[in-house]
Amino acid sequence: MRIAGITIPDNKQLVFGLTAIYGIGRSKAASILEAAHVAETKRPGDLSTAEENTIREKVEALPIEGELRREVGGNIKRLKDIKSYRGSRHIKRLPARGQRTKTNARTLKGVRKTMGSGRRKLEKT
Repeated sequence: MRIAGITIPDNKQLVFGLTAIYGIGRSKAASILEAAHVAETKRPGDLSTAEENTIREKVEALPIEGELRREVGGNIKRLKDIKSYRGSRHIKRLPARGQRTKTNARTLKGVRKTMGSGRRKLEKT
């Protein structure tokens, strides 16, 4: 089953398979299936053509994939252009929503080697 150019895995239940689409999480997938009157535990191979079409219509009515990525990218660009604090954090590629950076946020900053718990070991010369 393909929706918006994304292949939904046949071996997963629909509620989990729909999360392969950018912009659809588990709660949104569950609400889509409820609106389409399809059981969450069904698998894509077990769907009838009518059920597939109703799910496809519900999903394509939402902002997903490229459209959503453009919208999010535009929002970040706007924050950078107006030189807001969050925009400056995006420019520096640091966490923008108040997360701790002293001990976390090692993804970009890299892991630094420390000398133990604050004590420096003396070298014998």
